[in-house]
Amino acid sequence: MRGLRDLLESIQIFFSGIPSRWLFLFLFSFLLTFLLTPLARSLAWKFKILDVPDERKIHKAAIPLLGGLAIYVSYIITLFLNFAFSRELKGVVLAGTLIFLVGLVDDIRKLPASWKLVAQIAAAAVLMGFGVKLDFLPNVWWGGAGEILLTVLWVIGLTNAVNFFDGMDGLAAGLIAISSLSFFLVGQTTSQIYLGFLAISLAGSCLGFLKYNFKPASIFLGDAGSTFIGFTIASLAVMGGWATNDPKVALSLPILVLSVFIFDMIYITVSRILTRRVKNFREWIDYTGKDHLHHRILSLGFTEVQTVLVIYLISACLGLGGINLRTSGTLRIYSEFLQAFFIFLIIVVLMIAGARRLRRENSPPS
Repeated sequence: MRGLRDLLESIQIFFSGIPSRWLFLFLFSFLLTFLLTPLARSLAWKFKILDVPDERKIHKAAIPLLGGLAIYVSYIITLFLNFAFSRELKGVVLAGTLIFLVGLVDDIRKLPASWKLVAQIAAAAVLMGFGVKLDFLPNVWWGGAGEILLTVLWVIGLTNAVNFFDGMDGLAAGLIAISSLSFFLVGQTTSQIYLGFLAISLAGSCLGFLKYNFKPASIFLGDAGSTFIGFTIASLAVMGGWATNDPKVALSLPILVLSVFIFDMIYITVSRILTRRVKNFREWIDYTGKDHLHHRILSLGFTEVQTVLVIYLISACLGLGGINLRTSGTLRIYSEFLQAFFIFLIIVVLMIAGARRLRRENSPPS
């Protein structure tokens, strides 16, 4: 035990002496996920943990599902070796681990949606037990009860919203990387170091996975991966102190950064209720269909890559908008110019897709 303790102390001294700590954490999580993903893919093939295509899926062949395992292991190792923990950080990691384990079981043998919902409620309870809870209502009994209810709804809603976005190669992991980087930059400008540790490690892990998940994907996140990264980003939004004296900014910033997920969740819920495709809560959690944002953009004539890039750029613009709420001076100027650049990139993608569709319509029949 003494030898192990000495080794851990040596690692801690090594990490604390690194001048660019944030960059190191990012690169470490990125490279570790990059190296672990092929191993996870091999395990998935060996044990037949595969996503078999059906009528509601885009891919045409079976794809390994254990991408979330590589992201989770990389993320946890990075945070552990960093040797900097707060009570809230521990809560995010422990609750996320519960979500990951339930998702892993679901990837191996399908669980009822109601069981997964119970696990998500339990994970939200663990999260709040470690002090990660929304805090903006009056300090009275109904305010405390309301904050608990809203925290549970927020975490569960975003966890499932991210899971729904895992329907196109590279989409969910890329969006979480963008959102994590947005939270990291805000955390840096507001001296929230533990939020920064969690966010930059999650961003690195997701980006390291994209090499294998971007089209054509050779491995998927699986339910374990999509629910884990969804739960974690939702937890970071609750954990962050987004404004010390302006509750409107505190509420607006995480909503703006994650608004792609929020919009999709609200839109499909309203649409499904109005068209009577779902009539109760049980039908809502069991329902699957091709009516999400990425499906609708794809149906307009975009390719899968164009669809993913457009949603990336929209998310990046919204993330920069969230950053602008808490920054000023030179950083805000750079952020505004970058936001304008992304908007013009969206226009370019739209023009390319339109020209491609026009050529296809005007080409003579074969």
